[in-house]
Amino acid sequence: MNRSELGAALRALRMGSGKEAKAVARSAVMSASKLSKIETGKLAPSADDVDRVLTAIGVSEAAKEEFLEAARAVATEATAWRLIQRAGLHKAQERLRVIEANMRLLQVFQPALVPGLLQTPEYARAILSRHDDLTEETVRRTVAARLERQATLYDTAKTFRFVITEPVLRWLIVPPMVMVGQLDKLISVTRLPHVDLRVVPLAGPKHDIPNHAFVIRDDRAVTVETVHAEVVVTDPRDVALYVAKFDGFAQEAVTGTELVALLEAIRDELLR
Repeated sequence: MNRSELGAALRALRMGSGKEAKAVARSAVMSASKLSKIETGKLAPSADDVDRVLTAIGVSEAAKEEFLEAARAVATEATAWRLIQRAGLHKAQERLRVIEANMRLLQVFQPALVPGLLQTPEYARAILSRHDDLTEETVRRTVAARLERQATLYDTAKTFRFVITEPVLRWLIVPPMVMVGQLDKLISVTRLPHVDLRVVPLAGPKHDIPNHAFVIRDDRAVTVETVHAEVVVTDPRDVALYVAKFDGFAQEAVTGTELVALLEAIRDELLR
C-alpha cells in the first residue's frame, strides 16, 4: 500500500463512518487541511497520525493494526522546527500530550537536555527564553503546555524509562541555581516506582556514541531530534536499531542509590 492508497483507504473509512472531516481532524488533534492532504495522498502520515485518525473514526483494534503496519512501511516523516514553531509550540506540546496519553511505554535518550517530562518550570523557561525569536507569550504558553503534559508521568499504568548522559547535568546552559532545582526534581523522580531514570557517567570506557536525542514510543515509533527538524521513524527495522541503542546506553548507566549519589554530588558542587 503506497501513500495514495493509504490516504484513500482512510478517507473511505471516514466516509463510511458518517463522520465529517472537521470532526475527525479535531479529535485527532490535527488541522483539517492536514487530514485532507493525508486523504488525498499529498502527505505521508506517520503511524501516530494514522493511529489518531483511526481512533477518531472508531475502527476496531484489528483494523487499526493493519493500517498502522501500512503507515510504518510508507516513509519516515521529517518536519522542520520552523514549521512546528509557526504552527505553535504549545500546540506541539498538546499533540505530544495526546500521544503520550495513549501509549504504555516511553523510552527517552537525551545527551543534551533534561527531557521535557522531567523539566522544572524554571528550567523549561530558561531553555525556551534563549531563543530571541520566541515572544514572552509563546514561552509562557509553551511552558504551561509542557507542565500539563507532565501529568502523564504519574500514571502508574505506564512505564517510563529515561537515559541521559552526565554532561546534561553539568552543561550550564541555565543559571546554576536553576540547575540545582532541576537536580532536586530528578532526585524526587527516582522515587516513582514506574519511572526508571538512569545517567551514563563520564567515567569509564564507552561502547557507543551519543549522537542525538530520541524518543521511543511503545517500541513502534521513534522521534529523532536533529538541528533542523523532528524526524518520525516507524519502519520496524529502523525502530529496532534505536531500541538496541537505548538498551546499550541503559546498561552502561547508573541507577538507584548510585544515581542519587551522583545527582546529589553535582548539586552540592553547584551550591558551593
